[in-house]
Amino acid sequence: MKTYFECIPCLLRQTLEAARLTTDDETIHEQVLRKVLRAASEMNLRKSPPLMAQHIHSLIRQMTGDNDPYRDIKDRFNYFALELYPELKERIERSREPLDTAIRLAIAGNIIDSGVNHHINEAQVHNAIEHALTAPLAGDPEQFREAVSEAKDILYLADNAGEIVFDRLLIEQMPLEKITLVVKGSPVINDACLADARTTGMADLVEVIDNGSDAPGTILAACSEEFKQRFESADLIIAKGQGNYETLSDVKKNIFFVLKAKCPVIAHHIGCEVGSLVFLKSARGKDYGGKNM
Repeated sequence: MKTYFECIPCLLRQTLEAARLTTDDETIHEQVLRKVLRAASEMNLRKSPPLMAQHIHSLIRQMTGDNDPYRDIKDRFNYFALELYPELKERIERSREPLDTAIRLAIAGNIIDSGVNHHINEAQVHNAIEHALTAPLAGDPEQFREAVSEAKDILYLADNAGEIVFDRLLIEQMPLEKITLVVKGSPVINDACLADARTTGMADLVEVIDNGSDAPGTILAACSEEFKQRFESADLIIAKGQGNYETLSDVKKNIFFVLKAKCPVIAHHIGCEVGSLVFLKSARGKDYGGKNM
């Protein structure tokens, strides 16, 4: 997916929010903004937005000396999600359609996205859960069930800290021996890293690897050789969140995109309304049976 003009103001907003997380020094805020504005004026709009976001957040870390500005936010939502987990798991166990409910709850967790909403709070997560359980689902759980059954090697590309606890609910509906959870190689925004997988118990549930990258998505060219080999050999990719959609929507691979459409640009690109629950197989994957993305 390319970068649209509407993405630029969003990236600038994200820049200022991240800079303010690390320091109260307005001189540094100005320096960061000026550097990002210069970089934005030269960016290749044919590339995906996470490529620019990767550059922005690397710049902020270098200029402020804070390697993980969102660490406190990540910790807060990891523990909050762990508190919710028993109740959410019980909802799935009581459901007539456990897989459908698990998919919906996994999508609800995608609301925990500091790149889109820096001020996300616990009440908004609760609201997202209730909305997800009743809203229309753009996708076919039965098609997904069949894909999981046929696959031998499944990569689940995680998105954010805290959210990965919601992902656990979906992963537990699949054969665990087939699943490898993929997190980021180093901190960027509130994306999940190995530390978050350990904190939330995901590393005790399934194999966990990192992709060797600090991009808020999956830019294959920026990932480690080990991850690229795993990606190439996997039978099925489950790609969580908007960043993974932005970076992988043009990749010819058997991919299911799992996200809440929080951005008008992405909603338009997919062909849905903002706020929609998205669970769609890539149009570029084999045996595509959903709508054309």
